[in-house]
Formats: sequence, structure tokens, C-alpha cells
Amino acid sequence: MKRFILVLVNTAIANTSTYLLWSAFSFWIYLETRSVLVLSVLSGTYMLLVTLSSMFFGTIVDKHKKKRVMTGASVVTMALLLLASAIFLLSDTTHIADISSPAFWLFSLPLLLSALSGNLRGIALSTTVSILVPKHKYARANGLIGTIQGFGMIANTVFSGLIIGYMGMDWAIVITLVLSGGTLVHLFFLSIPEEHIVHDPHLQNSQIDFHGAFRAIQLVPGLMALIFFTTFNNFIGGAFAVLLDPYGLTLFPVEVWGVILGFTGTGFILGGLLIGRLGLGRKPLRSLLLGYVFISIICILFTLREGSVLFVGGMFLYMLIAPIVEAGEQTIIQTVVPKPKQGRVFGFAQTVEAGVTPVSIFIIGPMAQSFIIPYMESNAGIQAFGWLLGGGDTRGIALTFVIAGVFMLILSLLAFRTKAYHILSDSYNQNTSTEE
Repeated sequence: MKRFILVLVNTAIANTSTYLLWSAFSFWIYLETRSVLVLSVLSGTYMLLVTLSSMFFGTIVDKHKKKRVMTGASVVTMALLLLASAIFLLSDTTHIADISSPAFWLFSLPLLLSALSGNLRGIALSTTVSILVPKHKYARANGLIGTIQGFGMIANTVFSGLIIGYMGMDWAIVITLVLSGGTLVHLFFLSIPEEHIVHDPHLQNSQIDFHGAFRAIQLVPGLMALIFFTTFNNFIGGAFAVLLDPYGLTLFPVEVWGVILGFTGTGFILGGLLIGRLGLGRKPLRSLLLGYVFISIICILFTLREGSVLFVGGMFLYMLIAPIVEAGEQTIIQTVVPKPKQGRVFGFAQTVEAGVTPVSIFIIGPMAQSFIIPYMESNAGIQAFGWLLGGGDTRGIALTFVIAGVFMLILSLLAFRTKAYHILSDSYNQNTSTEE
């Protein structure tokens, strides 16, 4: 467990450093342009790249030693960050802030790809749980992942807001380079023993092994249904990805918004600590679905009035519940899928689940910018929904959150009635009873 925690902390700091720069850039570009559309393009492009790369990343994890994968990802990250830094120094900031300028894409694409490498480290980290941690402690290990991610989220959002508010993008780049370089050096001194890992003989030399992932998933009744259900639930993730920053930056200055994100991130830490202490119970799938139900209700309620207390409180509760969802899915996969195939299954799950997010981002962002926000600024929108949403400058974004939350609540409640829910619960119980 000590070795796992060292690997976990290293991965968390490495990913936090790249996401810090990405968050700082998102804050900066929105303040420069005041365009939801620009954020939707950036977020959608990132999630599209996650979709296209996750299965490839999962295959890499299954074919190679986990430390080698993490080291390679960190080296690539450093190269991309250095490239982005050079472009920023050589370009005019007015051109970088213009989405029609080549400088915008020359700077943002290396940042996108450096953040993308964090997904490769994340998949590798998930497989190290079954290497370094006893099976009966999987849920608690995943809770620790949530806790560390929460600390990273706080550092990311607080410092990115403060850096942009007081120092600027150039300092965000410098800090990111220092953190990324430090974790790369530290990684060379870590050890991840894999003498008990048996690589899948069917993997051979294929670079993207969809067939192996399908085969592993089909052997577990109900697992495919879980993956597709979480896919539809990622619809709400698209709403948060494209709308949360514009909503918060409309209500608060950027440095205050960063602190608020840091405060609400403590909910993620607390949720992870609770799971690390108590686990997910004997029915992690039930805990996962209940988490989605509560998240959907929060999405409906937390912007009904343009008030900071309701909004910040809802975000805190969302962060508190989110680790339950993440740990639930990871615990089930780690329990029911053989170790040599877990990388591809995690990669396949990330591919399918992430696939709906860019779709929802590219739909929700332009729809909110072009239709819903102008509608809620008109007399017709105020008369139709003013009784529900009240008044203010963010009522169009609030209506978008309500629509997404209602959709997800209906889907989450229906999932309890499906045959796949009971089948997968039985599969999990059989695997845990066999271990005992």
C-alpha cells in the first residue's frame, strides 16, 4: 500500500501540473473573449481526443510495464509543454486569444495533448491497484485516488485562478514546467513490481485491441451495460465542462472563482476519504447509481436562483458525491476483469464514456450561446421560466443545467429497473465470494 500511495501521489502531481495550465488557459481565454463557444470548442476537442486515444492507451498499458508507461507519458508531456512555452513566448497574446488565428491552435493543441497524456497515466494508475493492493481493499484504494485527485483539483483551480488574476499566463507556464520536471525525476526512483502480471497471449502486436477488450467485457454479464450507462451519464459532464466556468466567471472575479473551485474541491477530498475509510458497501453498483441520482438532482437545483450560496453549496455536494461514482465503476472493473486485460477494458470504457462528452459539448455550447441564453434574455423566456429561474444574467445557462439534470435523473432511475443491473450485481458478488 505504501508503494501504491507513492505512485498515486506522483501521478496526481504530474496530472495536476498539466491540468493547472489547461485551467489557467481556459480562464484566460474566456476573460479575453467572453465566449462560451470558444470554451466549447476547446473542451469538445479535448474530449474528442480522449475518445480517439483511450483504447490505444489501454492497449499500451496491457502491453508494457506500468512504470515504463508512466515514464514515457511524462517525457512526452514535458516535450509538449516546452513546445507550448516556446510558442507563447514567440507569439503576440492577442493572436493567441483569437480562435481564427494559427497561433491559437499552435498554442492550445500542445496543451491539449499534454493534458491528454494524463489519461494514459490515469489508466496505468487504475491497473496498479490490482497489482499492489489486496482485492478486499480495492474500493478503499480507489477512495484514496479520489482524495488525492481532490487535493490536485484544489491546487489546480485555486492556483490557476490566482495566477491568472495576479500574475498572468507566463507564470502559469513556468510553474507547470517546474512541477512536471520534478515528478519526472521522482518517477525514476519509484518501483512497481510486476513479476506476478501475466500478459494476455491474445494481445500479440496489435496497437488498438478492440477485440480483446470486447472479449473481456462480454465474459462478464452486465459489464457492457454499465459502460454504456455511464456513457449516457457523461452527458451531464458535457454540461459542466462547457458551462461551469462561464457561469462562475460571470458571478465572480477570476481569482475569487479559483478560490471557490478550490473550496468546493474539498468535497472531492472528503468523499474520497469517506470511501477510503468505509468502502462502497457490498453493492458498489447500487452506490454508483444512487450517486448519479443525487448528482442529477443537484444539477437541477443548484442554479435555480442566481445566488452564490446555492451555487457554491451545490458544487460542493456534487464534488462530495462524484468520487462514489468514479470509485464504484473502477472497483467493479478491477474485481470482475482479469488483470492482464484491465488496461484495455479501462481504455474501452474511457473511449465509450468520453465519446458522448464532446457530442454534448458541441451541442450544448453552441445551443446555449445561440438559442437558450438569448431566449432567456427575451421577454418570452422570462415569462415562460421566470417563475422557476428568477432573474439575472446567467438564466440561460441555468435553464441548460436544469434540462441536463432532468434528462439524467430519468435515465438514472430507469437503470435500477434494468435486467443488466441485477446481472452485474450478481457477477460482482460471485467474484468477491470466490476471493473470500
